[in-house]
Amino acid sequence: MSPFPHRLAVFTATLATAAFAVGCWLALREGLPDWAPLLVLCVTMSFSSHRDVPLAKGVFVSPLPMVAMASVVVFRADNSLLGPLIVGAAAGIYLPNFARQRWGWIPFNAGLCGFAGLATAAVNQALPQSKSSSVFAALICVVAAGAVYVLVSWTVLVLSYIVEEGRSVRSVLAELAPSGPQVFPFAVLGYFLGRLYLSLGPAVMLLIIAPILIAREMFASYLRVKEAHDETVALLIRALEQKDPYTAGHAGRVAQYANYIAEELDFMPARAERLRFAALMHDIGKLVVPNQLLNKPGKLTEEEYKRVRVHEGVSVQMLSHIDFLRPIAADTHSENMRFDPDDPDHPIEPYIIMIADAYDAMTSTRSYRKALPQEVAFQELRDKSGTQFHPECAEALIRAVEKRHEVHGRGHEEDSHFEDAPEVGLGSAGLGDLEASPTGHASTEQAGK
Repeated sequence: MSPFPHRLAVFTATLATAAFAVGCWLALREGLPDWAPLLVLCVTMSFSSHRDVPLAKGVFVSPLPMVAMASVVVFRADNSLLGPLIVGAAAGIYLPNFARQRWGWIPFNAGLCGFAGLATAAVNQALPQSKSSSVFAALICVVAAGAVYVLVSWTVLVLSYIVEEGRSVRSVLAELAPSGPQVFPFAVLGYFLGRLYLSLGPAVMLLIIAPILIAREMFASYLRVKEAHDETVALLIRALEQKDPYTAGHAGRVAQYANYIAEELDFMPARAERLRFAALMHDIGKLVVPNQLLNKPGKLTEEEYKRVRVHEGVSVQMLSHIDFLRPIAADTHSENMRFDPDDPDHPIEPYIIMIADAYDAMTSTRSYRKALPQEVAFQELRDKSGTQFHPECAEALIRAVEKRHEVHGRGHEEDSHFEDAPEVGLGSAGLGDLEASPTGHASTEQAGK
């Protein structure tokens, strides 16, 4: 955790003071909670605060919601709101903050988690107790309580970012979004562990500590593997960039456009990630193609064209020798591929990459011609839909680009590696005559060169 920012001092003091004041009021109103479960749950909460696993952009996967939900269930028997407030505040007992004298984060975390626990307990107590042991009824309570935990904790975090950095609500929520889904599995587990605590006593806390340790190690192991995968891909892209900067940038844009299509088609995260890898790696075989062929201004001869097309087979071979990339090797191979409406079982990923590849080829400046206007590229995708391009994927890309109000192509390129490229020319992609031809039916089969 970073050093405590001075801009948060007043905000944190207000948050912690408010939590303390509410705690004092609850103590006078309902009395102190039973010390035995309070001590056990506070120790467990503090232990859990040391088990966070860092994700990207400063987001953490944390088991704190599990302990918070367990305390809500345990103290509901006594109708105590003070118990979950105190247990939540115990999250502020994070030893590295003491050791490194980051004092401000202690009341900040205590106030944030304390109020989240209090609000969760209040909602849980307001919900009617189920007369049966219905799992469905219990899950409704858990989901409602988990949603409140997220709402309160995110509200505090959003306000803190606004105070500290003046950021917009939307940008903060975009960063927090990856941590949202983690709350509900932990909340469900915490609910049932709380019920077990009421039945079996403090010994059941071992059932909380064990999954905390297991979950943390599972997340940490997953992140280590993912980091290794990302580093491998980044190394291959850097090698490609050293050989040909345009091709490396092209791969990144193809991956971006492929992701746009994946979002429009509601791909699950794991499938979208696999598609991203395939898009990034689709041209990796160009490492074996001479630069003078890749960037030849004029049209390739038949022999030169065959040499360039070799890169697709090389891409498949290279990826097939890397364990985690082997499943996507076939997805990167699009030689002579066209959309086949009579083959409904054909994987859609190669079609997506082919469309993203062709779109970037048309809207970026190549050695043989300058970038085409975006409307020309859109029209070409639509003209060839159903024959060369997958219609649903082509429309998905157009829809995604328009939805984001992005403009690509001539006059809108961020970087061009071929300033001296001709305005119009067939070149080796067979696309340069789109503007010159009255029919606009130039071939896009070679768009991925």
